[in-house]
Amino acid sequence: MAESFFCFGLGYSASVLARRLLAEGWRVAGTARSEEQCDSLRAQGIAAVPFEPGRPLDPALLDGVTHLLSSVPPGADGDPVLDAHFSHIAGCESLAWIGYLSTTGVYGDWRGVWVDEDSPLRPSHDRAWRRVIAEQRWIDLKRLHGKPVHLFRLAGIYGPGRSVLDDIRRNAIQRIVKKRQVFGRIHVDDIATVLRASMERPTPGAVYNVTDDLPAAPADVTAFACDLLGVEPPPAVPFEAIRDQMSPMQLTFWMDSKKVRNDRIKSELGVVLAYPDYQSGLRAVLAAERGGE
Repeated sequence: MAESFFCFGLGYSASVLARRLLAEGWRVAGTARSEEQCDSLRAQGIAAVPFEPGRPLDPALLDGVTHLLSSVPPGADGDPVLDAHFSHIAGCESLAWIGYLSTTGVYGDWRGVWVDEDSPLRPSHDRAWRRVIAEQRWIDLKRLHGKPVHLFRLAGIYGPGRSVLDDIRRNAIQRIVKKRQVFGRIHVDDIATVLRASMERPTPGAVYNVTDDLPAAPADVTAFACDLLGVEPPPAVPFEAIRDQMSPMQLTFWMDSKKVRNDRIKSELGVVLAYPDYQSGLRAVLAAERGGE
C-alpha cells in the first residue's frame, strides 16, 4: 500500500512535515481553517479541505490513509476532531501510525525543576486541562480499538516568521523577569524531524516530549535575540509590576515553570536535534530570513 498522510490542522508546525512527506513522494492531504488557507496548500500539491468544529468531513477522506496526525487543539466543548470522527478513525483499518500534538503545559508548574514523560500531570489552567482530557481520548483509540496512537508534548514553538525576532521588530515585546521562570522551546523543523522519526519507529501508546536541550528564562531569550538584531534590549520589568495589566490568557503563560527532559526522542527515536538550543535556532531563523531578502 502506498503511504498516505492525512492531517487535521495543517498549520504552522504540521505543514512542515506535510511538505517533507510530499517531497518523499507521499500522498498528502488534510484540513485547514479557511478556504484561502486550503488554496495555498493546494498550490503546494497538498489536497486540503476546510474543517470547522461541528461540521464533520466526508469519512471517505480517510480511506487508505496510513498515517494520521492531528494538531487541532481542544475547545471548551472537547476535541473537535474526535467529536466528529472518533468512530471513523477507530474503523480505519489502513492506519499504521497516529500522532496527536499536545503541549508540555499538561505538566503544570514544577517551580523550575525537571520533568519527563512519566511525571504526574497537574495542569494550572483550563486550557491545559482540556489537553489532558484530549490526550486521554486519543489514547482511548488505542485502548479500546487497538489504534497506533502516539502523543507528542510540544514546548514553545518557533521558526521563520514566528519567533521573538519578529516580536522585537514589531516593538511588541517586553523583557519580563520572573524568579525561577524557565521553559523549553522547539524549532518547527525539529518537530517535523521527531514526527518523521516516530513514523519510522512506531511504538503505539508512546508519549514524547518535543523540546530542546536548554530551558531558559524568557528575558534571556529576548536579550539574546536583541543582540542578534543589533538593537538594545528593552529594560527589564519585574513580573509583579505588570501582572495586573495582563489578560487572563497572558497570565497562563507565566503560571508554569519547568525544565522538560527530551531524552526519549533521542534514545527511542534516534533524533538528533538540528537546533538543540534557542541560540542556534534563532541564528538559523535570522540567517534564513536574511537569505530570502
